[in-house]
This record gives sequence, C-alpha cells and structure tokens, in this order.
Amino acid sequence: MNKYRILSFSDRGEALAKKIAGALGCGYDRCRGDITLDGWTAAYFDFCEGLIYVGACGIAVRAIAPHVNSKTSDPAVVVIDEKAIHAVSLLSGHLGGANALARWVSDITGADAVITTATDLSGLFAVDEWAKMQGLIIAEPERIKKVSAKLLQGRQVTYICDYLVAGDVPTGLKESRGETADIRLSYYKTDKKALHAVPGVLVLGIGCKKDTPMEKIERMFLDLTAKYELFREAFVMVCSIDIKSEEKGIIEFAEKYGLATAFYSADELNAAKGDFTPSEFVKSVTDVDNVCERSAYLGSGCGQMVLRKNASEGVTMAVAAAHYGPDWSW
Repeated sequence: MNKYRILSFSDRGEALAKKIAGALGCGYDRCRGDITLDGWTAAYFDFCEGLIYVGACGIAVRAIAPHVNSKTSDPAVVVIDEKAIHAVSLLSGHLGGANALARWVSDITGADAVITTATDLSGLFAVDEWAKMQGLIIAEPERIKKVSAKLLQGRQVTYICDYLVAGDVPTGLKESRGETADIRLSYYKTDKKALHAVPGVLVLGIGCKKDTPMEKIERMFLDLTAKYELFREAFVMVCSIDIKSEEKGIIEFAEKYGLATAFYSADELNAAKGDFTPSEFVKSVTDVDNVCERSAYLGSGCGQMVLRKNASEGVTMAVAAAHYGPDWSW
C-alpha cells in the first residue's frame, strides 16, 4: 500500500503539491489529460493511507463520496487550498490519521490545520487516534463513540492495560480497580463491554505433517483463538522450521490471514534458550525436539510464551508475544 498521494489542479497547486510531496516522500499528480479527478480518486482511495487534494473542499467531497465506506478502512483525506491558508482534515480524522496528516501538512506549508473532531476541539484524549499512533487495532470501533461521549460529558473513563504504559495518564482517564473497564489494552478478549485496543504482537509457531491442507491449519487456529479468547487481529506472523518453507498449507494460511512468515533452521531452533516441550518423535524427524514453541519464540524476538504446544490432527501450534512498550502520548 502506498503511504500518501497528492492531487493538484493548477500551476500554483502543483508547486504546493511538489513541496508537500518532497517533505512527505510521496508522489503527486496534476489533474489534466489522462489524469481525471474521478479516475485518480478511484485508483488511489483503497490503495493509499492518505490522500491530499490541493484545491477546494467541495471538489474533494464529490470525488471521494462514492468510495467512502467505513472509518476503519477509509484512508485519511486532507484538503489544502492553493494559497496554503487552511489544511482541512476531511475524512478519517482519528483511525485514518487525517488529523495528524493535516498537522504535518500545516507544519510543511505554514497553513492552519483545521480539525473538527470534538475531542480535539476540547483538548481531550482521543482513543482511536492514540491507538493508531501506538500501532494498536481497535477491535470494536462502534464503542469509540461511547468512550468519547463520556469524556465530552466530563465523566471519567476507566482503563486496564496488560502492559506498563509510559508517560502521564491523559486527563479524564483512570485505571480501573475492577475486572472491567471502558478501555482495555490486551490481546485477550477478557472484557465483553470494553473497547479493546489490540497490540499486533502475537506470533504463531506451527509444526505439521507434510501436505497438511490449509483448512486443517485454519480450523485449529480458529479453535485455538476461540478457546483461549485471543484476538485474531493480534497475530502478525507464522513461523516454522525451514523444511516447511514451501509447505502449501502454511503458505496459504499465512496469505489468507495477512501474516508474515519466517522459517528457521534446525540449528537456529536448537539454539533458542528456554523451557520447551520436548518430543522424541519430532526430534527424530526434524533434529529439533520442538518446532512450534521454538519457532514462535524466535519469531517473537525471544519474547514471552503465551501458549505452549497444542496438538490436533497432526498439527501443533504455540503462541509467543513480541515485546511491546506503549505510551500515553498521541
């Protein structure tokens, strides 16, 4: 996915677009000839994190209207006028990052950043923008408005974090002393009412028989995440031994769930230091006493083991969590 793309409509606008693009390290285009407003928008709306229009807000609104879908998937859209007076956060201010992008464009050009989201106008904590800046995934975006509403009403918002969060706690937030909270930073589905901010830190280690179908791997993964109440969104990588690097089932599974892959040699796996569940049978086949736990551990950067070896129908799985250090800045 491209990071950003800029569209202008005149000589002055193109000069401004070039300046912004140089600072952001992205491409820019001018609307003329084969490059049309509708065509350009259609080409980049779903393939960029942010679009910048150098022109009037009305032009951008009409262009993006057919493509707007959801605050969880729409890109950031910012409009800056040709004289660089205003940089307007038009769409996806928090989750999409348009507020931040408008501020960056403002810093580059000297324009005033126009931010209209209520929490920003009130100087309050914006949980969705904070989550994006921290690399967290909001699992229940429909609950954002509940958290924001409490803050706007001057009520306290409670939180529970599975991590030590650096920095000063934002005004309006207080750590919960109970088992539930308004916001929960965790890769566990431990609170049925909270807005979960999920860190993408989990690594899945897999061991399997040759030619294990993807469906069997997927079924075990879904059963595992349901049994232990783990967010699937928290998984970022699948790992195994290098002799499985071309295992079709693993590759197809990783592609379906958008997971990176890593495969380790027997020597690398054996060198991993930790308490792993040994298997003489596995060692006789692979020269390693445990593939799933060791590969998950290495894939996580020698992080914390979350789930030890689970076995089903010739497939073994284990889960480890990479190190993660959130802070309260946003």
